[in-house]
Amino acid sequence: MTTTLITGANKGLGHETARQLIAAGHTVYIGSRDAERGRLAAERLGARMVLLDVTDDASVAAAVQAVEAGGGLDVLINNAGVEGRDTDNNVIGAADVTADITQRTFATNVFGTVRVIHAFLPLLRRSAAPVVVNVSSGLASLTRVTDQGTPTYAYPGVAYPASKTAVNMITVQYAKAFPSMRINAVDPGYTKTDLNGNTGIQTVEQGAEIIVRMAQVGPDGPTGGHFDAEGPVPW
Repeated sequence: MTTTLITGANKGLGHETARQLIAAGHTVYIGSRDAERGRLAAERLGARMVLLDVTDDASVAAAVQAVEAGGGLDVLINNAGVEGRDTDNNVIGAADVTADITQRTFATNVFGTVRVIHAFLPLLRRSAAPVVVNVSSGLASLTRVTDQGTPTYAYPGVAYPASKTAVNMITVQYAKAFPSMRINAVDPGYTKTDLNGNTGIQTVEQGAEIIVRMAQVGPDGPTGGHFDAEGPVPW
């Protein structure tokens, strides 16, 4: 039985990823910083719930203890993320972004990812087939974001794409450091979720497909890459 932890999984892509992986036979932990929302999501899906705030060392340490007590971990999906929009649901662009906004974005998307990976490494290294999936974005691709005339080029935000580019570097460096693990970044595409004020053009079912696929790669599968539903994403 494969045991999987998904951060930020009480709604959106994380919730749908949990649903699909449970259907595939995984034992899934719903990581949620809100205890009640996490509990309700776990009940709906037939999952386990673990209280987990990726920005808090003590919360992550407690989650490690809970998952270890439950039997260990095979797959870690770093899904928790924030984008950064104003009160009118507009992306905060270069003219208005501040260091504080950028710091808050990185606190979850980058530092949270490192915090969770570092804390769960001992459990993952005990697994026969450990896998880490970092949810990134097509906006992390410097190639795509500089391709004039595309929706990616037109995206005005600063903090979010910068944070996801950092997530891609984290992915590559961890994959090199732990060659026995399969560690990849994925781009779910522009999916309708609370993250973007439900402005996305894909369903969560469509967006979760690549996350679910990469969560199930075997020991001979790719590592250190960035993938969307169509294949490798250019750096």
